[in-house]
Amino acid sequence: MFKTDSAFSSFSARDLDAERRFYRDTLGLDVVDGGMGTLELNTGSAKVLIYPKPDHEPASFTVLNFPVDNVEAEVDRLSALGVKFEHYEGEIKTDAKGIFRGNGPTIAWFKDPAGNILSVLEAEQARR
Repeated sequence: MFKTDSAFSSFSARDLDAERRFYRDTLGLDVVDGGMGTLELNTGSAKVLIYPKPDHEPASFTVLNFPVDNVEAEVDRLSALGVKFEHYEGEIKTDAKGIFRGNGPTIAWFKDPAGNILSVLEAEQARR
């Protein structure tokens, strides 16, 4: 049987120093060096590992979601720190700030230095 209380997520990056600076200095997360040359992001109850991969290819999907109380306020805060939000057209159309509102939770996507896609989404809506 799986031990679901100890499950964790992981994804790769080419430059762990850039990742460390981004997650620690820009996003404000607790980042520690993990075993086997990894980085550990301490996000509360979940652990996330970032592992080095010289031939890293960014994920084409969201690898990590951060629930927040107010997406627009968080987009403004992160934008002021230099984070660039993704803009999408079509079925998932974002506004001028890069925020999707409507069918599902209010959400905005951005990339880490390795090009992996992350998001901030409204916590209350994410629980529905």
